[in-house]
Amino acid sequence: MKIELKTRPASVSDLESILSIYNQGIEDRIATLEEDQKDFEYMRKWYNNHTGRFAVIVVEQDEEVIGWASLNPYSNRCTYAGVADLSIYIRRDYRGKGVGSVLLNEIEQAAIKNDFNKIVLFTFPFNNLGQGLYRKNGYREVGVFKNQGKLDGRFVDVMIMEKVFE
Repeated sequence: MKIELKTRPASVSDLESILSIYNQGIEDRIATLEEDQKDFEYMRKWYNNHTGRFAVIVVEQDEEVIGWASLNPYSNRCTYAGVADLSIYIRRDYRGKGVGSVLLNEIEQAAIKNDFNKIVLFTFPFNNLGQGLYRKNGYREVGVFKNQGKLDGRFVDVMIMEKVFE
């Protein structure tokens, strides 16, 4: 059965769904160094900081949000104004079903439209599903930061990947 997906810019009414999906990513320990569940107020502040060039896109099936992607500031230094950091989170029951590629394509179009020349992302070296998505869509591994952060009291390596728009 093929799923029909619709993408659109996120709105305040999507925040509960975005929060739920983000908290799944935190619980699963595959996509972020965050350890504690977030609340609605946290997500509202996060959303309010994503204005102008820093898009948030959601993907829906049957009018239900099943994933989201955002462009985030990479650095506050003006020399990096053309570089965006990427976040993608997909609801557990939709991972590995093509949702990530749809989101990635849409957020890349938003990045190009907003004058970003490059997207970078940080992923865990053991997140094979995520790396497969990124590699399939033209991202390359730049390197691995050893002991970049702690997760559940243990040091974790973090891989950086990038895609340059030419």
